[in-house]
Amino acid sequence: MSKAAKSQWDFGELFPTEATRKVLSVSELTAQVKRLLEKQVGQIWVTGEVTNLRGQSSGHVYFTLKDVASQLSCVLFRGEAAGQREFLKDGQKVLLQGDVTVYEARGQYQLIVHAVELQGVGALQIAFEKLKQKLAAEGLFAPERKRPLPNYPQRIGLVTSPTGAAIRDVFHVVQRRHPGLEIILASCRVQGEGAAAEIAEAIRSLNEFNSALRTPHSALDLILVTRGGGSLEDLRAFNEEAVARAIFESAIPVVSAVGHEIDFTISDFVADVRAATPSAAAEIITEGVFASREFVAAAPSAMRQRARQRLARSREDFENVVGRLARAHPRRRLNESLQRLDDLRSGLVRCAKSGTRERAAAWQNLAGRLARVRPSQMLKQRRELFHVGRRRLRELGAARLRDLKNRFTAGESRLRLLGPEQVLARGYSITMDEATGKVLRDAAKVKAGQRLKTRLKSGEVRSRVEN
Repeated sequence: MSKAAKSQWDFGELFPTEATRKVLSVSELTAQVKRLLEKQVGQIWVTGEVTNLRGQSSGHVYFTLKDVASQLSCVLFRGEAAGQREFLKDGQKVLLQGDVTVYEARGQYQLIVHAVELQGVGALQIAFEKLKQKLAAEGLFAPERKRPLPNYPQRIGLVTSPTGAAIRDVFHVVQRRHPGLEIILASCRVQGEGAAAEIAEAIRSLNEFNSALRTPHSALDLILVTRGGGSLEDLRAFNEEAVARAIFESAIPVVSAVGHEIDFTISDFVADVRAATPSAAAEIITEGVFASREFVAAAPSAMRQRARQRLARSREDFENVVGRLARAHPRRRLNESLQRLDDLRSGLVRCAKSGTRERAAAWQNLAGRLARVRPSQMLKQRRELFHVGRRRLRELGAARLRDLKNRFTAGESRLRLLGPEQVLARGYSITMDEATGKVLRDAAKVKAGQRLKTRLKSGEVRSRVEN
C-alpha cells in the first residue's frame, strides 16, 4: 500500500518497493561482478602451487593455483608473451602476475596470466633461511632492540647505488613531501660480487662521519639502506651476514627498503624499520614533517586535497574508459571465445568417451545375457573345442613320436660310422701286445722278441718283433 501524503504536494510513495525492485539476469549479474573485480582488483601479483595443469591444442594453458586454504583458476593464452612458461608444472610454487576477471560462461573468477616467476626453494633460499635462523638465535631480530625513528628528521644518510632506480624514487618522494631534508649519499654497489662489503662499509662510514661531527644539530637522524626490486640472486648482497652485522652495530637508526612489497631480506629483519619499497621508505621518513605541514597549512592542504580528489575522479573516469575499451577489445573477446571453445571441446570429448563406455558396457551385458539363455550353443562350442583339442593332441603325439624315431635313427647311424669296424673296413688295422692286449701306438715302445697281435677287418695276424 502507498505511503500516506503529508501535504497537498506530497503525493506519498506512488510505487511501492515491491513494484520497483530491480531484477538482474544471471548474465547481467555476472557482467556486473566482472566489471567490479576488474576495476577494484585489476592487475595483481599472486603466489601459490600449480595443480591441474593442462594444455589445449589451441596453445592456451589452463591450471589452478592453490595454497593450503584456497584455489584460483588461471589461464595463460597462447598469444601472451609471458616468459618462463617452463616453470608451469604440477606441484611447482610460482609467482604470477595477471588480471583478475570473470569467465562469464561459467560464472567463475580467474586470473589471466601475463608473467610467471619461479618461487621454489633454491640454494640461495636455503642459505637465506640458515642465516636468518642463526641471526635470530643471536638476538639481531629482537623487537626490544628496535629504535623509533625521529618524527622530524633534518639530515639522513642514504646507502644505495647512485645510478639505480631506488635513489630516484627516494629523491622524488622527498622533494614532494619534505624538500628541506638534507641527504648524505654513501654510494655503493647493490648487486654483484663485493656489493655486500661495500654496503657494510658505507653504513660504517656514515656512523664514523656522524661521530666526527662537532655540532649535534648537524648529526644524522637515521640511515636509509635501499635498492629496487629483483630476483633472490639480485638481492643477495642484502642477505649477507656482513650487512646484517653492520646494521646491528650502527649507532644510528636504520631503515631498510629493499625490493618490492613481497621481497624480504636479512637487512629488513635486522633494521629498526622495514619499508616495502624505496618510495614507501621515503614516505615513512617524511611522514612527521608531511603531516605537520598539512596541519599547519590547512588551506593549501585542503586545496591539494580537492585537487587530488578531482584527479582521483578523473583517473577513475579514465580507468573506467580504459576498462570499457579493454573489455570491448576484439582480442579480449576473441580470447574469451577461444576459452569457451576449449571448454566446449573438452566437454564434447568427455561426452564422447562416456557414450562409448556406456555402449560398450551395454553390448557386453547383452552378449552375456545371450550366452546365458543359449546353453545348447555353449555345449556345442565346448564339444567342438574338445574334438579339436583331442585331434591336436593326437597329431602332436604322432609328430613327437616321429621326431624321436628320426633322432634315434640318426644317432644310430652316427655311432655306426664312428665304430672301429668302419675304420678297419677302410684298410686300417689295430696292433696290440699279445700278452696284455694293450693297443700299441708308438714303435719306440716295442721290444725285440715281443709277440704282437694285429686285428684286421676279417681275422687276426700274430707276429713277433725281430727289429
